[in-house]
Amino acid sequence: MFTGSVYPHRGRLPRLFASARDVGSAEGGDLAGVLRSLSRQSMLVAVATAILDTVILALSGIFAVAPVPAIVVTVLIVAADLAFAAAPRTAGVVAVAQVVLRLAGAVVLHGHGLPVRVGDVGFLIAGYRAGAWLSGRASLIIVPLLGLGACGSALIADSPAMHDWRRLAVTAVSTGVLPWLVGRYTTARGAYIAELEQRERLRRQEQRAALDRALSDEREAIARDLHDVISHHVSAIGIHAGAARLALAPGAAPDDPATRSLAAVEASSRAAMVDLRRQLDLLHGRDEAGRRQPGLADIEELAAHVRAAGLDLEIHTHGSDTPLPESLDVTVYRIVQEMLTNALRHGEGCADLTVHESGDRVLITETNPVAAQPDTTHSLHRGLDGIRRRAELFGGTVDYGLDDENRWRITVSLPLGGT
Repeated sequence: MFTGSVYPHRGRLPRLFASARDVGSAEGGDLAGVLRSLSRQSMLVAVATAILDTVILALSGIFAVAPVPAIVVTVLIVAADLAFAAAPRTAGVVAVAQVVLRLAGAVVLHGHGLPVRVGDVGFLIAGYRAGAWLSGRASLIIVPLLGLGACGSALIADSPAMHDWRRLAVTAVSTGVLPWLVGRYTTARGAYIAELEQRERLRRQEQRAALDRALSDEREAIARDLHDVISHHVSAIGIHAGAARLALAPGAAPDDPATRSLAAVEASSRAAMVDLRRQLDLLHGRDEAGRRQPGLADIEELAAHVRAAGLDLEIHTHGSDTPLPESLDVTVYRIVQEMLTNALRHGEGCADLTVHESGDRVLITETNPVAAQPDTTHSLHRGLDGIRRRAELFGGTVDYGLDDENRWRITVSLPLGGT
């Protein structure tokens, strides 16, 4: 019902303000806007209260009978009502002022033979604010004062109906004590809701922290398994390939098929270990590992490995020298890696690769002749599915098939805006 300085938070909602002070800069801006809105609303309440109390006093006819006392009382009423827009710590003083003005207005009206018609709006709001904002001894002092103010104005009017103590008690409770109780209830309810919301926020934070710990533990377990199972075997492959190459006849030529194959196995095992270490670093949550992921700048090194493995490769790059976004750069490298691996396994030993970077997208095209007896031990479709999934992550497209010259062609288009 009431907001701003009238709204009950002081004393009962310290956690709410403590949380507000601890929020970040963005939330701090939102809080400042909320406080400004509450301040404007509290001023609106204060102005409306002053107008209503003034109108009620004017309707009593006091301005026609005693204009000077009427003006004095009106000025004091307006000042007391406008104080509702002041800081919450003034709630006790404003309540006392409202009690005094209520009694003074009754004295002035009754002294000039007019019916005691005093505005209750400011008096009721003062009781509400006292219950909402005050606590402890100050609140206990204000409650009887509000009851006395409600009964006092009725006794000053010397109404026969008010000679009954039961009517006086009803007036004291309904006009003086009840608004105070409403304020206390509103504040207690608000504090309870704020406490529940804070507990829920803490519970969600704990759940997120537990999930993060579980994910971290799972990454650690995966990293350990990869290291124990894969890296040991890949290292052994490289070591044995090197030993076999050295054990060949001393007069073997470097382009001998066996020597070339063993050298390719060595190079591939070393490259696999480098990639594996990068992935292990990522699983361990090391941010610097992501910056060491391969990209377009490493395609020549990749080409050297596949050439050593026996693929006659031609690479053509076009476009700007502007670095790609990191995630897209890594994806382009992995797509090219899969293309060349498929060409090595399923082609006839030669391939052409074109990487063209235009203003808004990257085009990757690879062509190679299809082998008469392709390698059927590895699934081509699994590699194509991997390329498609990587491209779809960035909103890209994949087109592949045999062209008019019976050559395998695959084209991947990746928009730069998809990053």
